This record gives sequence, structure tokens and C-alpha cells, in this order.
Amino acid sequence: MKTVAKLLVSATALLLTAGSAGYAADIIGGSTADYCRTVGTSNLVLTENTVDLTKQVVKLMDESSAVASSPEWINSSRPVFVWASEAKVACGKAYGYLKTNYRDEDYLNKCECFHDRMVEYMN
Repeated sequence: MKTVAKLLVSATALLLTAGSAGYAADIIGGSTADYCRTVGTSNLVLTENTVDLTKQVVKLMDESSAVASSPEWINSSRPVFVWASEAKVACGKAYGYLKTNYRDEDYLNKCECFHDRMVEYMN
């Protein structure tokens, strides 16, 4: 009888573990929050001139990098550092794509969005 009880407890634990793994996969595949206040295309995506677009992306990337390395914001209780880090990465990826003459709209949108969020929390 004890063997059956142990087997039942083990099977239950295994099912609970498998069930929670299923939920984790659902979270990853689920919808993400819209962090930007405005829905739609960013100004970066609407910029047609590649030279101007690259300059704007580099400007946002440089500003985000400066904030992400500033002790003032690293030690702040506001989420400025988090958004600066996210903007730095997104703008860096957008810039990398632009160097290969590819306009990645997703990273351009993220670059502007995350930079805007950074600035919002700075004020």
C-alpha cells in the first residue's frame, strides 16, 4: 500500500511540474504589454532618408548609452536605467541593420519607444 501511495504522490508531483511548465510557455507566447503611449508607427520608421534616419538612431543610442552608464541613474529608484539599457540595445540593433542597408521597423519602433520611456522617467 505504501508503494502505491508513493507512486501516486510522485505522479501528482510530476503532473504539477509539467502543468506549470505549460503555463510558462503560454506566458512567453502570449501578448506583451504595449509600453509606448502611442500606437502606430514611430517617427523613425517614417523617416525616408537613410542618412537622416541613421543620424537620429545614433543620437538616441548615444543618449541612452550615456544615461545607462551614469551613476545618477544606475542608483536611482526610478526605472530610467532599465529603459536606457533597453533603448541602447534596440537602437544599437537598429543601427546595425541600417549599416547593412536594411530598415528593421521593429527595432526602429523599439528604439524610439524605449528612448521616450527613458526620457519620461527622467522628468
